[in-house]
Amino acid sequence: MVFSSIIFLFLFLPATLVAYYLGGKYLRNIILLTASLLFYAWGEGQYVLLMLASIGVNFIFGLLLDRQASTRTRKIVISAGIVLNLGLLGFYKYADFLLANFNQLAPVLHLSPIVSGPTHLPIGISFFTFQAISYIIDVYRQETSVQKNLIHLGLYIASFPQLIAGPIIRYHDVARQIITRTHTLEKFSYGVERFIFGLGKKVLIANVMAEMADHIFNAPIVQLSVFEAWLGILCYAMQIYFDFSGYSDMAIGLGYMFGFRFLENFNYPYISRSIREFWRRWHISLTNWFRDYLYIPLGGNRKGEVRTYLNLLLVFLLCGFWHGASWNFIVWGLFHGFFLALERWRLSGILEKWPLFFQHLYVGLIVLVGWVFFRLEKLSDAVAYLGAMLGIGTSPQINPWVLYKMDSLIFFTLAVALIGCLPVYPAILDTIGRKKVFMQQSNLITYSTAQIVKVGGLGVVFILSLLSLASGAYNPFIYFRF
Repeated sequence: MVFSSIIFLFLFLPATLVAYYLGGKYLRNIILLTASLLFYAWGEGQYVLLMLASIGVNFIFGLLLDRQASTRTRKIVISAGIVLNLGLLGFYKYADFLLANFNQLAPVLHLSPIVSGPTHLPIGISFFTFQAISYIIDVYRQETSVQKNLIHLGLYIASFPQLIAGPIIRYHDVARQIITRTHTLEKFSYGVERFIFGLGKKVLIANVMAEMADHIFNAPIVQLSVFEAWLGILCYAMQIYFDFSGYSDMAIGLGYMFGFRFLENFNYPYISRSIREFWRRWHISLTNWFRDYLYIPLGGNRKGEVRTYLNLLLVFLLCGFWHGASWNFIVWGLFHGFFLALERWRLSGILEKWPLFFQHLYVGLIVLVGWVFFRLEKLSDAVAYLGAMLGIGTSPQINPWVLYKMDSLIFFTLAVALIGCLPVYPAILDTIGRKKVFMQQSNLITYSTAQIVKVGGLGVVFILSLLSLASGAYNPFIYFRF
């Protein structure tokens, strides 16, 4: 089950909200945890037992850490907890990748290949595993109190709003909210607004861009012209941004509906002027997780320049590998890590002297090249596609089937997407807020025309999204690889 589905919007979510608010404060966490487990079981069936095991095991590790006074024993417990969590993630996510690479080397090593069936990758395992690790590390560092209520910890790990697509919630950010949180009409209405905004980004922009991107990427690369290659990666860049940020908006909105306040996960990354700034704006929760739980423990930038560069490369190598079991993801991570190290070394000082246009152009080119490795599954295909973008070994003419796909909807959606990459919506909300304050100070009606336009606009977005979903329009789920 996904947020952008009719069954979620008209059955699961309304039923969960009704049960949640009728249950009263003593039953709300139980109801929300039950709904979250049902939500996960809907798509993953028996693998919900894997999540329950993760909850139980990390609950025990938290208690063990709380009861141990010896520093040495605590280190042993936290090491065991991290190894067990990563082992779980490694088995389900990377077993096939490691086995395939071993089988390729087996003849060279005079070994027999290992024959095994494919391992199922449970959806969201990367997200809930990192959240579990966050909990036991926070307890180990004594940054938060141990959670002695199994229901509360289960809700943190399995809460359905951010379960399958993030953002990655760190335990110390929501520990208090799990125990007690406020519910107001203002908070709920903001949650609805944020959810509709994210739904529109996913259904009306990302899905349309995905159809065009998939159309081009599924074609033989040798048949692509330079225009088609650039169009394909541009559409994919719009797809992945509006899909990821749209799901984050929906998750944050759902959190508000249930009284939680989750931290932001995207902040218009495509307006960045450096790769460092890009990673401060893109998938913020993941960046912060790697910074706090890997980069800083490795020494960060405190052990000299060379060590800093190596730490950046290692962190982004693992960041790429976290996204998926593929050499392309590893290359993508190292590619970004290389430019982050380069900027820290000398490039950032040079960039600051460039005109703004060239700073944005630099980031745009680096990010688009990186997305080629992220989108394609084989390294050879990614290299060939980059060649197509440069006009190497490609068709000199635009193919008719691409022109056929380039209808008015594609043009319009691409234009909206490019504008939507800019902080236009916050500017509109800021204008509405200033007008509301002015009208309150002037003792006028506070429900201004601008607010009516905003509510009406959200209504239109919601209706159009529903019409698109009801018509069976293209609605891909890109998180199965993560």
